[in-house]
Amino acid sequence: MARSRTPKFDASEAITNEIIRIIERGVLPWRKPWTAGGSSRPLRVGGEPYQGVNNFLLTMRTVMAGHSSPFWMTLPQANALDAKVRKGEKSSVVVYYGKSRTRGQGDDDHDDGDADDPRVFRFQKSYRVFNACQIEGLPDSFFPDPEPAPEHPPSETIPHMQTFFEAIDITTVFTGTEAYYLPPVDKVFMPSIARFENPRNFYGVWAHELAHATKAPHRLNRDFGLSKFGNTSYAREEIVAELTSVFLGQTLGFTAHTLEMNAAYLYNWLRVLRSDKNAIFKHSADAQRACDYLIARSEAGRAGRSAEAA
Repeated sequence: MARSRTPKFDASEAITNEIIRIIERGVLPWRKPWTAGGSSRPLRVGGEPYQGVNNFLLTMRTVMAGHSSPFWMTLPQANALDAKVRKGEKSSVVVYYGKSRTRGQGDDDHDDGDADDPRVFRFQKSYRVFNACQIEGLPDSFFPDPEPAPEHPPSETIPHMQTFFEAIDITTVFTGTEAYYLPPVDKVFMPSIARFENPRNFYGVWAHELAHATKAPHRLNRDFGLSKFGNTSYAREEIVAELTSVFLGQTLGFTAHTLEMNAAYLYNWLRVLRSDKNAIFKHSADAQRACDYLIARSEAGRAGRSAEAA
């Protein structure tokens, strides 16, 4: 009698369904201001911040669970520290990517190939991690003291954020009540900060629109096809901009924000995620590239100003 096989675990499907269930409740938890133990990013056991989709996933899970530690680790890593995961605690699935090469006739042991080699392919694997708050016996260093959130006067610029954004060589025009990127003129249009009671929201919106500007052909050349308001290409680009604002906000101290947060905005996410279980992984990578690009442009702009002033 043939044995029934247990279906193979599909990390992409499981993670995508997790996000869908959360959004269906009408919330975006990664927009909630938070720090865990003074860190605005989830950290690996050695203190390195997670990147891309794992950053996004663990940020969301930290907020929803109310964890006070930024550290995450695997079961073997916890055991190596003579610590134990508490009974009944649930792990969180994260992913990693690698490259492999199929061997063909004539291959030798010294030729590893490269990304352009058709015999090289990327693969995704998943593993499970626990937050330090789910583990007993860890050193105190995994539970750093929280830092008080800085207060900023309403409708006033936040100096380090303003300096960062002003150094980016993408033209921003402050006018009107709407925020958008206009590709034909390659400019971002923003309301003035005076229209924002919470100045952090002003920078969250600015980051969102600058993220759109990174798609230009002379920048990151990101193209999901003909984009019209409400279509799938539009929805995919909106997800990239949202995640870019999340990642950039972790560096500077704001959370993602848009002027409109309604059912239509949530539907954009749901439509893409329901139709493509790999979308969140693709667009998290797009967003990480956009975030890194904006950071690099800001650093270059500030370095140029310093050189001129010297």
